[in-house]
Amino acid sequence: CQLSAVRCQLSAVRCQLSENRIIMQDYHKLTMWQRSHQLTLYIYKITKQFPPEELYGQTNQIRRAAASIPTNIAEGCGRNSRAELAQFLNIAAGSASEVEYEILLAKDTGYLSSDQYDFLIKEIGEIRSMIKKYMSLLRNKSEN
Repeated sequence: CQLSAVRCQLSAVRCQLSENRIIMQDYHKLTMWQRSHQLTLYIYKITKQFPPEELYGQTNQIRRAAASIPTNIAEGCGRNSRAELAQFLNIAAGSASEVEYEILLAKDTGYLSSDQYDFLIKEIGEIRSMIKKYMSLLRNKSEN
């Protein structure tokens, strides 16, 4: 169950909970951060093959959106409250949606193969799902 995996992540990073605070000690151990980081590295690799005229267009846009996912997860983990963490996770989820569109655009413009597209769409969907479940868990913790 994905929710159990998210709960395990909370334990794995040795979160220290108090009434309105959650202190993350190491975002590197979060599966959603690890996978979004690997996704970003892969996107950097495949966009090297995009046409040079796209360097400041689509190449730049998809790279920035992809990097925004693990960046916002990391930044949220460095904050002092569940509300702040949830805010940065929400931004990361929005960036995941942006990457999803950029991937579609890259496929439709002929810059990605169908296999690359299928892999990326599956991966970004799973990452976004992990982020949303983690956010839900944070909401449930603050309600209890």
